[in-house]
Amino acid sequence: MALKEKILFITGRLAERSLKRVLDEMGKIPFEYEIRNLNINVASLLTTQMIERRIGDISSFDRVIIPGKARGDLSELSKKLNVDFFRGPDELKDLPNLFGKESLKHDLSQYEVSIFAEITDAPNMSLEEIVKQANFYRDNGADVIDIGCLPNIKFNHLEEVVKELKHLDFYVSIDSHDDKELIRGGKAGADYLLSIKSDNFHILDEVDSYPILIPLDGKLDELYKVIDKCIEQKRTFIADSILDPINYGFTESIVRYAKLRKKYPDIDMMMGTGNLTELSHADTTGITLMLMGIISELKIHHILTTQVSDHCKTVIKETDIARRILYASRVSNTTPKHISNNLLTTHEDKPFKFSYDEVLELSKDIKDPSYRIMVTDKGIHVFNRDGFKTAYDPYDFFKNLDVGDDSGHAFYLGVELARAQIAHQLGKFYSQDEELSWGCLVEKDEDDKMSFKPTGPTYKKK
Repeated sequence: MALKEKILFITGRLAERSLKRVLDEMGKIPFEYEIRNLNINVASLLTTQMIERRIGDISSFDRVIIPGKARGDLSELSKKLNVDFFRGPDELKDLPNLFGKESLKHDLSQYEVSIFAEITDAPNMSLEEIVKQANFYRDNGADVIDIGCLPNIKFNHLEEVVKELKHLDFYVSIDSHDDKELIRGGKAGADYLLSIKSDNFHILDEVDSYPILIPLDGKLDELYKVIDKCIEQKRTFIADSILDPINYGFTESIVRYAKLRKKYPDIDMMMGTGNLTELSHADTTGITLMLMGIISELKIHHILTTQVSDHCKTVIKETDIARRILYASRVSNTTPKHISNNLLTTHEDKPFKFSYDEVLELSKDIKDPSYRIMVTDKGIHVFNRDGFKTAYDPYDFFKNLDVGDDSGHAFYLGVELARAQIAHQLGKFYSQDEELSWGCLVEKDEDDKMSFKPTGPTYKKK
């Protein structure tokens, strides 16, 4: 019986366990293997010189596979060490491709963080408007609809709203600084009350709703008091130490969450993210993923978010995607990279699929007058049988385009060149006749949608 091939896989500390998992999940494999961590955090920073110094005895191996982004001449390394060296794929998930198997796919159907989505100005909305907004939020991933009350604004239809949402099978929370509104909402059937502090804890004696506990005047000791009281009374609760805006105590508020988790390892916690997404003029996809990373590490199982400002119009959907990515990251023991591209909106991981030389070589085979448009890191390239032109600005192609009186063709080329310019400027993939991808920000046609759907385990109230 023929002996199995023996392969050595080289990696770094951060990727070692992930590499082991990928190899294990490949199932039956026609080789034996060993993994060596060469005492470097990031495997892609390895060079052939470092590998030569650190690899040790490899005489028993038939070949060695190194990370795809490791730098250096493999043929020279193979000669020196008398074993064949091969460069693996750039991304670990694609390693199975080397052995005729499909790339590793992450399961995005699971998550462990529930989303409370706040309707911030509910008193000013009709019942029909609130229900419509609640359905929209649920369709985008919300598990609980948070009814926001407003200071000094009467909410005469509060009970009607709660009862109708409960009738439509929503989980409902009431968010108010007015104790009377909290009691009204609780008695109408609200599942949660935001927020309960040491000075209004008595509300819980009048309703069956679960409290979201927050610190009185921002004092963590005051939060500890009501937590201990709930534990003593065996009440179900969620605690939120409050996330502050940047330059208004943001860093210290993150520390508070860490302190809260350390003191109470097993309690349910919440983080409200609106103070960052709404009050920072930056794209919310990155902010949301970063906050979800903190939430994942601190095992916070509830997030309260808002979708008010124009630059926040997809935050609930982003939060739903981020919680799935972070769950997949944690259970796969890998960083949240190359799990999903849905939060990559203005950039892409691999914007340029072809090099300038490859496009130039391709252009030599074109024998017809139709214009082809391709984008590389060297610019926008337009070519047909009559020539090849490279530029950065669509206007620079004008004198070279022969469309005669064909206004339709001219319009088409204008649209395509505008897309190509945007793709080159931002670092996005451009394919002629296809719209640019904007991640979760823009809905795709049904035929083009990826398998990701905002559905998952039915949310269970704790």
